[in-house]
Amino acid sequence: MSDPAFSMADYDPNDPDPWLALYLDQSLPIAPVAKNALLKGNRSWSRRWMFPIVRPAVFGFFLLVKLLRGISPHHPNLNGPLHKLIHWGLKTFCTPEANTLILRHFHVGTELLAFIKANAGPVEVETVPLRPRTLKDLEDNVFLQHDLNVFNFIIQLNASLRAQGRDLAPVDDLDFSMISDEPFELEPLPRGWLNFVDVQTAIEVYTPLYALFLPRADFIRAANSLQLDETVAIYIAKILGADYHLAFIKNGHPLVQLSTLQAGYRLMMHGLDCEGLHGWLRMIKARQAAGLPLDPRNPTA
Repeated sequence: MSDPAFSMADYDPNDPDPWLALYLDQSLPIAPVAKNALLKGNRSWSRRWMFPIVRPAVFGFFLLVKLLRGISPHHPNLNGPLHKLIHWGLKTFCTPEANTLILRHFHVGTELLAFIKANAGPVEVETVPLRPRTLKDLEDNVFLQHDLNVFNFIIQLNASLRAQGRDLAPVDDLDFSMISDEPFELEPLPRGWLNFVDVQTAIEVYTPLYALFLPRADFIRAANSLQLDETVAIYIAKILGADYHLAFIKNGHPLVQLSTLQAGYRLMMHGLDCEGLHGWLRMIKARQAAGLPLDPRNPTA
């Protein structure tokens, strides 16, 4: 279904809208609801004007937080208040599109890990499924648990595979039962007059607060988890026996770590990578259900 916000009716070859070009582009298999939300945020006045204004101040604050954490790496530890503050900030200031992307991310991450587990053979892996439907649900330690899930999954999966002397391998009858076809069921999101902040500006502001409220080890683990997109994508490639999706994973392998000062930008890339991976699996699931070759590039595969 087309979005009236991105209409060919206003197309002018002498002055093409860059957001219309990206809306029509099909190079990434991203769910329409996520793509629309991201594009509306990108072209909002918040992203175009507020983001570059607040970013230098946020960067300076981030440096002070890093200095504080160098002196006191363990205290304060305010995980509960942090999640309440995030909930309040998103509810009060963020657009419905920004909040949609944030809530979707936990569903997408849960399903990506579940896909790998279901198609990995007999492995012992235990993580906490995250399915927030409201912004209030985020107060239940969701952000920190998301980071714990990723690292615990990789540790437990590989420990189990190593104990059996094997690795992930292509699966003939893939299980896509955990990959959602329809948009995730989310409760209506706030649309007040203060709900104007786009997702990238919100993440840029939120990142140093995460570093301030949590112990240094928790923040570094969260920042490093952003580079695990390529790791997860390689696992999926081993299961699918195909690696096309690695072409659109751009967050970098974690063996060469990036500065935590880049965490805000990499968090945006993390969200994009996960949406792309999920969309690719959703596409392959649909082809499997239709009895088509799983690889859309190769009709004989």
